Amino acid sequence: MVKTLARSIREYKKPAILTPLLVTVEVVLECIIPFTIANLVNQMQAGCGMDVIVNYGVQLVVMAVLSLIFGVAAGNACATASTGFAKNLRQDMFYRIQDYSFENIDKFSVSSLVTRMTTDVVNVQMSFMMIIRVAIRGPLMLIFSFIMGFAMGGRLAMIFLVTIPLLGIGLVLVIRAATPIFRRVFRKYDALNDSVQENVQAMRVVKSYVREEYEKKKFAAAAEDVCRDFTRAERIMALNNPMMQFCVYSGMAFVLSFGSYAVISSQGLEVNVGQMSAILTYSFQILMSLMMLSMVFVMITMSMESAERIVEVLTERSSLTSPENAVTEVKDGSIDFDNVSFKYSRKAERMALADVDLHIKSGEVIGILGGTGSSKSTLVQLIPRLYDVTEGSVKVGGVDVRRYDLDTLRNNVAVVLQKNVLFSGTIKDNLRWGNPDATDEEMAEACRLAQADEFIQQFPDKYDTWIEQGGTNVSGGQKQRLCIARALLKKPKVLILDDSTSAVDTRTDALIRQGFREFIPETTKIIIAQRVASVEDADRIVVMDGGRIAAIGSHEELMKTSEIYREVYTSQNKGGEENGEE
Repeated sequence: MVKTLARSIREYKKPAILTPLLVTVEVVLECIIPFTIANLVNQMQAGCGMDVIVNYGVQLVVMAVLSLIFGVAAGNACATASTGFAKNLRQDMFYRIQDYSFENIDKFSVSSLVTRMTTDVVNVQMSFMMIIRVAIRGPLMLIFSFIMGFAMGGRLAMIFLVTIPLLGIGLVLVIRAATPIFRRVFRKYDALNDSVQENVQAMRVVKSYVREEYEKKKFAAAAEDVCRDFTRAERIMALNNPMMQFCVYSGMAFVLSFGSYAVISSQGLEVNVGQMSAILTYSFQILMSLMMLSMVFVMITMSMESAERIVEVLTERSSLTSPENAVTEVKDGSIDFDNVSFKYSRKAERMALADVDLHIKSGEVIGILGGTGSSKSTLVQLIPRLYDVTEGSVKVGGVDVRRYDLDTLRNNVAVVLQKNVLFSGTIKDNLRWGNPDATDEEMAEACRLAQADEFIQQFPDKYDTWIEQGGTNVSGGQKQRLCIARALLKKPKVLILDDSTSAVDTRTDALIRQGFREFIPETTKIIIAQRVASVEDADRIVVMDGGRIAAIGSHEELMKTSEIYREVYTSQNKGGEENGEE
């Protein structure tokens, strides 16, 4: 775990190493100051002159200033190292997530990944900051103060040999009790974030069904659950402070009482006033170092679970990778499903697709029709290798998709998903997702094919119109057409429309399909639809039922041979009306 996290330090290695060195010098200076003060007190008690006092005073000022300078330098180096480490950690996690397959994303869930990149990284950043500064300063201060205390106080310092081990045992017991609770809390954080994400995304539904109060109560219950566990963990961790203060103040009380007795009874021969003042100062420094260590233990205990969760993301490998000597050219848009079966999880009891044999020629228009849950979308997701088949093979251009370089395959297979997504930016910015080097003329041509140019020209800023995150300032039909235009800019050999015209009227739908036939005849076009009208002019129509191909043929052939197709057609055209809903 430590090795994995340490790889994210990279260019911040220098300040990370410099911080402990600067802290060491700062601690040494702070530990020499009480020793110097003790000598000054003894010299004054012996009746020294002003020259000696001034000499000691200059030494103390120089050491104090140097300690301050090294402390400030250590703080700056620590801040640079810890914030840079957190930046790299988030960047490494984000880059890793970009390589994930859908299967990997499903394993973690979106809300969990968000929590890991925010709350968990902050926890690890705080721990890293404490480790390179406070965790160095605390033990060094403890060791140096302990040694100097023995040197100055002798037997009086023996009290620390009793209190420090007792405190260490107490800290271990506290950490063992708190760690399982923190582990449970972070899992509940994921669930809480999942609830927030779901609620915000479905806000229109929540308001339309007047379910605000229900959602508030549900969130309050989840938040209370997290609060309850955190409170329990914090109560356990809070035992650190009183336990530590009891041990150290008991030690200081012992030193003060027995030290004073030794000074008076021996008349300064066994322990003098200077030694007494020094050992009290060292006792206070030991107290401060133990406080620092307890803070470090608390933070590390909280962040251990966060660190493990981050490492899970960093060490997860995509279930889909490009093979060695990958094929980097797609010959044509032909597609072959050879005895394909597929299930989303190895643990799944039934196949989402079973015994699929389908052969599509390059340039064909293929319609796919079927009820909800018939695995229409699952079928086409295997073509750009968003998932790998469980059995059989899928070929594009005569080559098994598992032999292609992933970027090459996906750049030649454009998919317009059922859930259309636009990103914050201008219309041009969104269109250039399809081709970063697309010219204005190419974008306009793609939009004309997708029947989007007409409504874009009505915007005051035309192609420079700003699109809000998620495309909330355009209609569903406009969003679908922009997504189709974006896919066309890839100039793919295979174009897949996964129910991507459901929000447009039948006339616009027909114009889009006509544009495809006229302007991209060599591109294989696969159209998944709920409306028969969207696919009835396809070269062939595939009827899906329960994850299997129930029938294949033209519109006329299926009207004669497929009862499922005939029922769908009849129900949608009854009374001359079309029903485009699922």
